[in-house]
Amino acid sequence: MPHDRPARARTAAPAPLPADALPLARRIELLRTTAEADPRVEGVLLYGSWTLGEADAHSDLDAYLYVREEDVAAFDGREFVERLAPLKLAYTNMYGILAVVFEDLMRGEFHVEPTGTGIAEIAGWRDRIHLPRPEAAVLLDRTGRLTAAARELAALTPPEPVATAQQLTDELANWTLMLAHVRARGEHARAHHLLHAVIAPLQLSRLLRGSTAHWLTPSRALEADLPATDVERYATTTGPLTPEAVRTASANSWQWSRDLAAEAADRWGVRLPSELHEEIARVLSPAG
Repeated sequence: MPHDRPARARTAAPAPLPADALPLARRIELLRTTAEADPRVEGVLLYGSWTLGEADAHSDLDAYLYVREEDVAAFDGREFVERLAPLKLAYTNMYGILAVVFEDLMRGEFHVEPTGTGIAEIAGWRDRIHLPRPEAAVLLDRTGRLTAAARELAALTPPEPVATAQQLTDELANWTLMLAHVRARGEHARAHHLLHAVIAPLQLSRLLRGSTAHWLTPSRALEADLPATDVERYATTTGPLTPEAVRTASANSWQWSRDLAAEAADRWGVRLPSELHEEIARVLSPAG
């Protein structure tokens, strides 16, 4: 049964914010008070760097707005967000999310969802969304259901190493072979995209180093989370969009993948298709 007044989750004392995150903190507080004053909004849930305790001057304001079922069809998300600050840009992006740019160049993403079905969907976010501080993520909860759902996402189960390492090594071989084929066809831009968007073996590196705090976004805080040697190996897999640079980066990426896979095989008994690995290496070699 709804509370008589908007409910706020009780929070432990948060870690001190860096000074450059204060504009975001002020805007989040304004989002809280604006939502509390609008009876159509029954809940507000934040996600992203704020909820991880990693916000800074470059962080976005990412939120779900849970609106009463009878009001959601007529709810004007842009008008609501403009109450926080003037906007330089507002549009519905390719995922159906209201994406905005505030006057100070802070970005924002706002999902407008019906309260009942929207909150029910949170149960399906497990192992895809992590809210280690659910009380900091929930800005408004008039019914108590949103806080309960968010608390289910507080624990992120570390990946089981053996099965995960096997999956990752198989994925790396499969996608690297695709990269080899499209590069051989002369589609260097497509190969370049695959190399950086699909193949980068950062998760396998994280698994082996025991650094899975940013598992869901493996490039996040890469420089701080992984040894310098792994950061240097990653750097060799990047380069400009030229045939020779893509060839070199592809070969370097596969060699790093093979080294990590061999390490996983020694540690966890991961099965490696050695003949296939050699064939991929030959296709990617400068003479291939």
